[in-house]
Amino acid sequence: MKKGMKIIISGGGTGGHIFPAISVANALREAAPDCEILFVGAAGRMEMERVPAAGYKIEGLPVAGLKRSLSLDNLKLPFKILRSLRIAGKIIKNFKPDVAVGVGGYASGPLLWMAGRKGIPYLIQEQNSFAGLTNRLLGKKAEKICVAYEGMERFFPADKVILTGNPVRKGIVKATPEMKERAATLYSLNRDKKTLLITGGSLGAGTLNRCVMNWVQENIESDINIIWQTGKYYFEKIKEFNSLNPRSYVKCYEFLTDMDLAFAAADVVISRAGAGTISELCIAAKAVIFVPSPNVAEDHQTHNARSLSDKGAALLVPDNMADDELMNAAMELIKDDIKVKELENRIEKMALRDSAEVIAREIIKTSTR
Repeated sequence: MKKGMKIIISGGGTGGHIFPAISVANALREAAPDCEILFVGAAGRMEMERVPAAGYKIEGLPVAGLKRSLSLDNLKLPFKILRSLRIAGKIIKNFKPDVAVGVGGYASGPLLWMAGRKGIPYLIQEQNSFAGLTNRLLGKKAEKICVAYEGMERFFPADKVILTGNPVRKGIVKATPEMKERAATLYSLNRDKKTLLITGGSLGAGTLNRCVMNWVQENIESDINIIWQTGKYYFEKIKEFNSLNPRSYVKCYEFLTDMDLAFAAADVVISRAGAGTISELCIAAKAVIFVPSPNVAEDHQTHNARSLSDKGAALLVPDNMADDELMNAAMELIKDDIKVKELENRIEKMALRDSAEVIAREIIKTSTR
């Protein structure tokens, strides 16, 4: 193993990219304590706060994504990309990495492109079951592509693909009785009721929040607990809604820092279908209803969710049908102990464990070639 390796990890934008990246960095530190790690993210995005909080240095690029609606910001995008490429080149020149890693998100593209131009070997961690265009292009020169789903050879050279799974946050495990008790205390749950967890990711999901608001408004009392993670974009609005519609069975949060305990508390989960979240739900062995976001590239969340629902390991409600079907499906499922157990057993069989450690080993191998 090379002493004092220098590694750049690039990407972010959402918790689904950031938390797995931090897990890989932690695994690298465990395997090679003398390695030096630098993160490169998108300026102004949440990684600029989350990564330093985890104890790592980060530099930002001005890159941004293409907006799906008509926007003047889209006219600025080519200039932001060119500027990001220049800055990425300077970062590589100054840091002199032995290897670069892309975990997805806006910053991965410019950084890995410049790494390839400068002869720096790089790996891609493709989280989704349907690879995006940027990763498909970058995959041609990547040393390895670490994937979470079978059949990814249709997007990448087969000899470069390694099935590793997606890294998950520390502490995500199948719940023990002790964890369930701690979770009930943490969230002040009625232990005689089952619990429904709704999570739309770190930024939130408007469709999920709207469905819950409509249901809560119609149900002053309930025979279940609800843990409701709204996301940062929606929290203030929903906080006001809850003050006008107080419900003792609703526990509402902007962000869930103890996701292991939130999963432990839940009998059923309603979630978007981000790849990182799916990996965590597999390991936590949770009965889940996925509502894939329609606002993502190549509709990859629907592909992710179908990789489970087609095998009977999860339920899927399309976003455009959620208003009519979601909460009814959740109420029906949470009362069906046999169906819940069936979903738990099937989703657990799809779990890939120790992914961060496996990816870290591949990064170390690449840096020493």
